[in-house]
Amino acid sequence: MPTVTFLLIDQMLSTGTMLPLEMLRGAESRARAEGKSTPLKLITASVDGKPVRSRSGFNLAPDMALAQVPDSDIIYLPALWRNPRPALKRSQPLLDWLSDQASKGAAISAVGTGVCFLAEAGLLDGKPATTHWHYFDRFAADYPDVKLKRQYFITQADKLFCAASVNALADVTVHLIRQLYGPSVASHVERNFSHEIRRPFEEIAYSEGAVHLHPDEDIVQAQTWLKQHCSEDVKLSEVAKTFDMSVRSFNRRFKLATGQTPLQYLQNVRVDMARELLQSSNLSVNEIAEKVGYQDMGHFTALFKKFLSTTPSEYRTTVRAKLFRVNT
Repeated sequence: MPTVTFLLIDQMLSTGTMLPLEMLRGAESRARAEGKSTPLKLITASVDGKPVRSRSGFNLAPDMALAQVPDSDIIYLPALWRNPRPALKRSQPLLDWLSDQASKGAAISAVGTGVCFLAEAGLLDGKPATTHWHYFDRFAADYPDVKLKRQYFITQADKLFCAASVNALADVTVHLIRQLYGPSVASHVERNFSHEIRRPFEEIAYSEGAVHLHPDEDIVQAQTWLKQHCSEDVKLSEVAKTFDMSVRSFNRRFKLATGQTPLQYLQNVRVDMARELLQSSNLSVNEIAEKVGYQDMGHFTALFKKFLSTTPSEYRTTVRAKLFRVNT
């Protein structure tokens, strides 16, 4: 059962916690409806276990104190209103905990000035980051070893995610849901929480290092290989041989690490590529099918609908109908 921990901090902006929490609850419910039995353990925690007062004036009661929180798979840090320095000075136990969790492989997402907690813990030294535009100059002065990317709303370095705004945090959360449950659940959550279809995470984020929420390095390399060769005629038996595994061992380890078979993962990657081409290119659906490795148009359409609950043509129509246009 993956554990997701939401940190509660005095004077926080509660949207940075409530939005991803509700999105993850929606993902869990949709996954259950699709027969995917992977419940989430969602925890809220404050440093001392006491309620915190949000910027809006509401008191938020945590589930537990930081010392009681189990090792987490995903952690969310909220934004603070204006200057985060006073909170940072009181947060050494939190900074130590974040460093410990990062060393154990947790994915950590921070929004707005919440990124300062990652920087203060030294986790962003030499790595890209972004934060709220109002705090750019102070952040750059306080953390000169961090590669501040002012032009990006999202940055990702290994398993550290920085979001400049709540909208960007929603995109990060959709991306993490895809890692947990696959594209069909992520697409369902995205459609229910955002009226518009957003650009894919991979197109809008500044990324350093692939993100895979599991520790099997051989399978991480296999995932990267499949992404790089997804448009080719891939024979999974040859992929297994490339990574010095038998087909049986490759399938077993891949499924154990990712929750998917290698074939399912390859299909996901191809559908992702097709989705991006439908949105950004004028290639026909037939041409896109061939470009992502499918000669059988019927098979490609059925697969696309299975993953995204819509046909390629319907998806393109929806995307283009939601692009902003000015009538002249």
